[in-house]
Amino acid sequence: MKICIFGAGAIGSYLGAKLAKLPPSEVKVTFIARGKQLKALQTQGLQLEENGVRETTDNFIATADVDTVGPQDAIFVTVKAQSVPKLAPSLPALYGSETMVVTAQNGIPWWYFRNSGTQYEDRKILTVDPDGVVEANIPIERVIGCIVYPATELIAPGVVKHIEGDRFTLGELDGSKSDRIKKLVQVLRQAGLKAPVRNQIRNELWLKLWGNLAFNPISAITRATLEDICKYSLTRELARNMMLEGQVIAEKLGVKFSISLEQRIEGASSVGAHKTSMLQDIEAGRPTEIDALLGAVIELGKLTDTRTPHLNSIYASVKLLEKGIL
Repeated sequence: MKICIFGAGAIGSYLGAKLAKLPPSEVKVTFIARGKQLKALQTQGLQLEENGVRETTDNFIATADVDTVGPQDAIFVTVKAQSVPKLAPSLPALYGSETMVVTAQNGIPWWYFRNSGTQYEDRKILTVDPDGVVEANIPIERVIGCIVYPATELIAPGVVKHIEGDRFTLGELDGSKSDRIKKLVQVLRQAGLKAPVRNQIRNELWLKLWGNLAFNPISAITRATLEDICKYSLTRELARNMMLEGQVIAEKLGVKFSISLEQRIEGASSVGAHKTSMLQDIEAGRPTEIDALLGAVIELGKLTDTRTPHLNSIYASVKLLEKGIL
């Protein structure tokens, strides 16, 4: 299987490093990268630090030129949501007749209502794809939904540290268990990753988003870790109120949560003194995922006639914070 990792950040590097451990006769990995990360991958390979052990692999191709790569069996788009519109026009160069595009972004994706069987089937999520450029370049029949659970950190160019988690949950948008997704799951499992398939991928999407829509922006504003936010009563209550607003929206859209709100908060707390990806972006002066994590949820709140005062306030605060650092 030819697999392209489009975006060699922390998650993409971790995923690619795991896949690159497989024999080339089974998997051929290509990274689309740029800058210092690309140079490091090309000159020193990719180092994965896991369980206190650091291993190096160079069993891959790394390039910035998608036109030289050729058709792929699967493309994992591992850049953050705010970067997808910019790169989407490059993806067709990697398409073969059966190429899968695995979307591995946090938050509400552009495809959320497609193949959903709901009254909103044709509704667009304008917050994440305002000009329609993503949908124009990623045909819906190619899409596989993916919920990413590992916590990783790119600690230096070409060096990724795995903190915890190894699950990449997958799902066809229509809920089917296709042959193509079974093949993809087999490869991920051979690489030592967990890859459950869900017939209700939107439920799984909301389960992660439920916490992210609160903890990520709160951490960006306060510079606090997950553990700190959950243990301090005032920020825990703020997160809870934000999550309650999100829950009302999700349930109006037919989503069913498999755990309680308090269990979700405790799950975040158990990660410990971990900086969220949004806080890491703020500290590095990078754009954040705030529109996919919170702006799109507010958009869905308007669609479902749901009041979102806590979400609105925190969204405005992070947008101002982001504007000040960029």
